[in-house]
Amino acid sequence: MSIISVIIPALNEEEGIERVIRAIPRDELEEMGVNVQVLVVDGNSQDRTRELATKAGAEVIIEPRLGYGRAYKTGFTHATGDIFATADADLTYPVEDMPKFVRILLNEKLDFITTNRFAYMDKGAMPLRNRIGNSLLNLATRLLFRLKLNDSQSGMWIFKRDILDKLVLRSDKMSFSEELKIEALHFAKCRWREIPIQYRARLGKVKLRAWKDGLENLLYLLKKRFGR
Repeated sequence: MSIISVIIPALNEEEGIERVIRAIPRDELEEMGVNVQVLVVDGNSQDRTRELATKAGAEVIIEPRLGYGRAYKTGFTHATGDIFATADADLTYPVEDMPKFVRILLNEKLDFITTNRFAYMDKGAMPLRNRIGNSLLNLATRLLFRLKLNDSQSGMWIFKRDILDKLVLRSDKMSFSEELKIEALHFAKCRWREIPIQYRARLGKVKLRAWKDGLENLLYLLKKRFGR
């Protein structure tokens, strides 16, 4: 029987974390023969995030070292599944679709699935400046790595654990998202597919530093291309 580890980084996400965890369709996955582990990697939240995550049935790991990429690396280390899935703690990603993604991953013999937030984006889910910044990062990813991605920055992925040994993942920051895709799809030549998803307006306070994170991600793309 397969195990899927759903890894969710969180920092002061009490408004959304419980709803995200409860939206994961455990029964449907288990009927498919897939056991479910839910891991919340908490960046030392000062609200009720850990309490609510535990109440909803997740395992909580405290990772005091801040960083989006750092949280995922810690989650990968603690995960027991042979399939990994990811989502944010703010209800933006459709975790209810995970059974569909797992079926596609297994039936099509893929290694990696990434998602496209721009296909079905709810009104107000992403500010205009973020849409422009994402478009520039998407263009840079296509030009530098010849990857036909519509959303290089999406944070929802489903992939097989065994590909991690092939990847060189150095970023601890927001650039981890693009680095994971570049490593898996460009350098490791994994079998992959990008799937359109519904992307919703977040619950809770926005933590993304749009201009700073966007510029850092662009510079990291250049570093990845010319200095790996």
